[in-house]
Amino acid sequence: MAKRTIPYSMFDHASYGLEAKNARILERVYHKGNKHAWDGKQVLDTLIETHGVPNLDDATKQALGRVFSIIMWGELAAWKISAELADELEPFEAKMAATSQAFDEARHFYVMHDYLNALGYEPEPIHKGAKKLLESVMNADSLAKKLLGMQLMVEPVALTLFHVIKELDVEPVLTALMPYYERDEARHVALGLQYLPALLKRMSVRERLELFAYQFRLLNYEVFTNYYIMRDLDLLNVPPRKLIDTGKAKQFKALEEVFSSFNMSAEIPTMFLDRWADTLTELTMPTRDENWSGRLRRTWDVLRHGLSYDMNVPIVPTITDSETPLIHSTGKSRTPRNRSTAA
Repeated sequence: MAKRTIPYSMFDHASYGLEAKNARILERVYHKGNKHAWDGKQVLDTLIETHGVPNLDDATKQALGRVFSIIMWGELAAWKISAELADELEPFEAKMAATSQAFDEARHFYVMHDYLNALGYEPEPIHKGAKKLLESVMNADSLAKKLLGMQLMVEPVALTLFHVIKELDVEPVLTALMPYYERDEARHVALGLQYLPALLKRMSVRERLELFAYQFRLLNYEVFTNYYIMRDLDLLNVPPRKLIDTGKAKQFKALEEVFSSFNMSAEIPTMFLDRWADTLTELTMPTRDENWSGRLRRTWDVLRHGLSYDMNVPIVPTITDSETPLIHSTGKSRTPRNRSTAA
């Protein structure tokens, strides 16, 4: 194990290639995290008191449970990754942002566990695609891969799911809970957007190619994860294609922002990844009552011409104070009822 030392150069932005404006944004992430921190126990208890204990038919409960079990285990993975980043990142401001994220992810994990418990669903191990996706990010061999995988690939997809579930009002407690998650996750994306450019600037061509190959691998895992939960999403009246297209638009917009920050075009690699993801999606996610010949024709057309997306979709949502009123509650915290906690 490498000997740990005190990073005396942590305030020297130039030595890490970190622009001063990016450093200021990352520092604000930490302070905003403190300002907008919420008591997970109090929030969930209050929402259950307001809307009642989650009560769904068994088929809907199982579908919702399977989808949000992936979210719960994903929050644990994000907690572990952000804790590692808080230790491994050297610049002061980036370390603060990662520390704030680790605190948020721990809360997200135990609150989601307690929500599923209130729903009457016992979280199960996740399927192979999602497992490979999360473990690939957890075991990434560089800071750049961890930041790219978690902040710019996994987080945008989670944000999309939170927003769609909230808009469709699948279950009232979950609907009211989602803005609290969205507000936190919107801050987390900033760590990747603001610090990844500094890492990319210092990477060799070989390292950048390795990063591209890593992204390609994660994209495949994401497509197969979407395929696995397609039927559950359909049962919940969540349009799987809308979820995929919006999440993908967020991912690629974030990547464009990262590359453009140091005058490097991401058009060619983004186009390749986009076209490949579109083709896999068309092949694995048919429209209703579509036969194989129709699916293959549509897949071939997408492979040749690609698809168009709404690139005006924001990378992160804007969540108002009115959507998260319990963050600013000054009432006395109640003693939580007898619910187990996985924290």
